Amino acid sequence: MPPRSPGSLPLTLVTFPQQTAALQSELSMREYLQSIFEKPCLTKPWKPISRPEVAAWLVFYVGFLGYAFKAHGAGLFIDAANMVVHEGGHNLFRWFGPTLCLWGGTLLQWLVPFLLAIYFFRQRQVAGFVFCAFFFFENWLYTATYMADARAMELPLVTTGDPDFAEHDFHAIFTSLGVLDHDTQIAAVVRTLGWIGMLAVVGWLAFRLRTVEAERTPTTTLPPPAIPLVCSAILESRAQLRWLRCPMRTQRNLPPSPIRAK
Repeated sequence: MPPRSPGSLPLTLVTFPQQTAALQSELSMREYLQSIFEKPCLTKPWKPISRPEVAAWLVFYVGFLGYAFKAHGAGLFIDAANMVVHEGGHNLFRWFGPTLCLWGGTLLQWLVPFLLAIYFFRQRQVAGFVFCAFFFFENWLYTATYMADARAMELPLVTTGDPDFAEHDFHAIFTSLGVLDHDTQIAAVVRTLGWIGMLAVVGWLAFRLRTVEAERTPTTTLPPPAIPLVCSAILESRAQLRWLRCPMRTQRNLPPSPIRAK
């Protein structure tokens, strides 16, 4: 700290509540992420779900996999929702500079289903966790299609701002990273990982179909029989009566007290 000149005002330390709130929120988020993989959360049983419900979800996911495979993972109806979240990510991360603004669309597009999957995982809800995890990996197909178009730039661009200033996200990202010539190879890896993730999630749900009945079977404990309780109540009442009679017996056996003459 530089020395202050004589006669100057004393220095005071100023704290900004915004920075304190941001630091507290960062610590709470860190504690929350650490608590996700705590042992009590991992060992907590999943909430019960019926076999017809699991079977219906399996039919839906298998049908969607067939639909996505036929469309080669591009132009799916769910991609309209992915595009809205993607554009919202650009607007959200624009506050943190041009680099995060460029990456923000894909970041938010992946973060939304991922964080929702974590939430349902902590709540031990099978249907919600599988749905969010499945479409988290489905987002990788959408991203892979966008990546593969980095050099060709044939896909129509959608933006929430001025269309004259719209740019291809992965053309700019791969150019800055120096991997523009490998756009199709990177897209193939991302697409493969997306398919593996979706199949793994559906396989886990199918495995839950085998164990769902065992978890739904309640382990009830029978109440203790009422006969010992009745007997103990009778014995307790007899003991109380015997205790009440004891003073009367002792008083009956005592000699009469002498009477003093006046």
